[in-house]
Amino acid sequence: MRVKHPSFKRPSYGFIKRVKAGWRKPRGVDSKQRMKRIAYGYVPLIGYQGPRATRHVHPCGLREVLVANEKELAKVNAKTHAARIRGTVGEKKRKQIHAKAVQLGIKVLN
Repeated sequence: MRVKHPSFKRPSYGFIKRVKAGWRKPRGVDSKQRMKRIAYGYVPLIGYQGPRATRHVHPCGLREVLVANEKELAKVNAKTHAARIRGTVGEKKRKQIHAKAVQLGIKVLN
């Protein structure tokens, strides 16, 4: 149910070799992309935003919840949310959280 939008490329991407594709807002006085000339690429606008129902939803159809320990895992609703274990959690505690999630029937995304 996601809405497709054009790929937003950085100004001068493709013309200058050192410029990477990652988006940067065009700020130049004479920038054609800032003036929204179509030939120079699309600029992100609020109109490209997707529907509210699908915003912040993982491709599996569940909303993500960041979890750092087993207590936080108990608060996750298994039907509508999926757990993502924080990056700061170590391997030992990560295995404990994953085992508890399997018991509770919660999907772990990482």
